[in-house]
Amino acid sequence: MNKRIGNIFKGDKVIWMVFFFLCMISIVEVFSASSGLTYKSHNYVGPIAYHTGTIIAGVVVAVVTLNIPCRYFKLLTPFLMLITAIMLLIVMLGGGKSTNDASRWISIMGFTIQPSEIAKGTIVLAVAQILAAMQRETGADRQAFKWILWITIPACLAIGVENLSTAALLFGVVVMMMFIGQVPIRQLAKLVAIIAACGIFAISMVMIIGHDTTGEDEQLTKVEQVEQPKKKSKVEKMLHRADTWKSRILKFGKDDPTPQEYDLDKDAQVAHANIAIVSSGIVGKGPGQSVERDFLAQAFSDFIYAIVIEELGILGAFAVMFLYIVLLYRCARIASRCENNFPAFLAMGLGLLLVVQATFNMMVAVGLAPVTGQPLPLISKGGTSTIINCAYIGAILSVSRSAKIKKGDTKEKDENISLDS
Repeated sequence: MNKRIGNIFKGDKVIWMVFFFLCMISIVEVFSASSGLTYKSHNYVGPIAYHTGTIIAGVVVAVVTLNIPCRYFKLLTPFLMLITAIMLLIVMLGGGKSTNDASRWISIMGFTIQPSEIAKGTIVLAVAQILAAMQRETGADRQAFKWILWITIPACLAIGVENLSTAALLFGVVVMMMFIGQVPIRQLAKLVAIIAACGIFAISMVMIIGHDTTGEDEQLTKVEQVEQPKKKSKVEKMLHRADTWKSRILKFGKDDPTPQEYDLDKDAQVAHANIAIVSSGIVGKGPGQSVERDFLAQAFSDFIYAIVIEELGILGAFAVMFLYIVLLYRCARIASRCENNFPAFLAMGLGLLLVVQATFNMMVAVGLAPVTGQPLPLISKGGTSTIINCAYIGAILSVSRSAKIKKGDTKEKDENISLDS
């Protein structure tokens, strides 16, 4: 029996443990944080049953992915690039499904797919392949930098039209991959300088063009906005995004008001997230005992970390953070033991993608970053994002299972990094 289970859950056992704990935390906390959905739909079991089914489907995807030898991932790159380009183009041309004044989704055969989630993994896969193919004794060839930017910049621009935070996150991960891949420091320094200049210009334009909506009525939740859609032109939608970005910048830049000055109607999400964190204590109120979940519009998604802290306390917050740190450490450990460059860069790229996004989500929840709308990977409620994140875990496990290990590298028993090829 144990042997059969071992044949299914192959690869790095520590990553499997991290994956299991994150999924369990997700099921418990999403069940608790979805009280608003259950009340609105009058269906107590429906939301959590859907999420649990998504998690199970994600585990199946992870198992299927880990059984694909990592060398075959290269063959998928052209097809994924083509599919990603088509879907992003559809969204850019207004063919996407609109939610919260942002057209980020495509509906295919009744399933809603978010192209940006597929694009993130595709770009990481392509960058890993370029870095691996153009490695020299002294590091990456100078041409690798140009090839990577030719692929990354168009994708980030297409994503950034509707989801600036995701585009910025993806580009940041690519820059980190180039640093790990030993792209010449001078090229990276120039890139960082250009990004800083473009960032200053972009923020300036947002502040000039955008309309400050911080003083307007913000009591409508995102769910209510979905129920009251307003048709807008592409230009109007882009201007509305500028309004949103400006409001978030202004809110984040303000000094913290006193409790007497705080307006719960204007800053509802941030305010109730802060209340959830402050009222948590060391061990929290206990699973399912959150109070602020009933006031946070995205308690089960963008602000689920605040609910985790409220219910599991400071200890639970550090436990979740520790799980992501362990995940990144194991990815780095697996990468360091790979004989070939491609699986090493792929494992590190996917690990960074998950952990950097988790870091941004947690920083937003505790007030260290402006609201970005990034879910907490493998914990937040989601459809496409959850399954694709599980696929990332499967790809990392595939590397741990099938990538060739460096000659002379001692394989410790508890690391479970086997050699199948």
